[in-house]
Amino acid sequence: MCRYVLQEWLGQIDLHRKNIKLKKGEQFISEGEPVRGIYFVQSGFIKVHRNLGDRETIVRFAKKGEMVGHRGISSEQSIYPISATALAATQLCFVELPFFLSTLRINPELSYRLMLFFADELHLSEQKMANLVQLSVKNRLAWSLLLLHRIFAEGTEDGYIGLELSKKDLASYVGTTYETVYRMLAELADSDGITVDKKKIFIKNKELLNKLATEKYGE
Repeated sequence: MCRYVLQEWLGQIDLHRKNIKLKKGEQFISEGEPVRGIYFVQSGFIKVHRNLGDRETIVRFAKKGEMVGHRGISSEQSIYPISATALAATQLCFVELPFFLSTLRINPELSYRLMLFFADELHLSEQKMANLVQLSVKNRLAWSLLLLHRIFAEGTEDGYIGLELSKKDLASYVGTTYETVYRMLAELADSDGITVDKKKIFIKNKELLNKLATEKYGE
């Protein structure tokens, strides 16, 4: 937000912002609760998730510089359709929704960037939905690992996806069970596609993962 507002608006942000520190595992948005405002990640990692029946599904992950809570912005709806939980010690910047909406009206560059952000999110969501139909679990896992590496690998060890995830969270993101993702990780490791070191995953053979990620059922 601070990057794309008018210089003279920065003082208003300082007046309305609130810094929040979270511990690993601390939830700060609960699905179905009234929308309070928008959160910006200053450090740490966040998982955005929702419940589908009795199963948790991870919608996306957020890192430094990204925002969370924007899915509650609507002309009709006033509740959060998702939950959000810290995956590590995390610091957030929070602004209440009325102020954020006022900021959008006054700062066209921020509104433009938000539109592009929503478009990217929609494209990614549609791709994930298509993958559920078109790709096997192993192929979806390969696609997900490549995506996480692209998003989080900057400034990390070579090949490391940049985000330590439990196998339960990885299964929730891929759309499968813990047992299946455990087995598929082992298969990818046996084929020298990846290396697994506790919660760290390293990509060894990007070409192999790219092939799996684009290989549909029956091919």
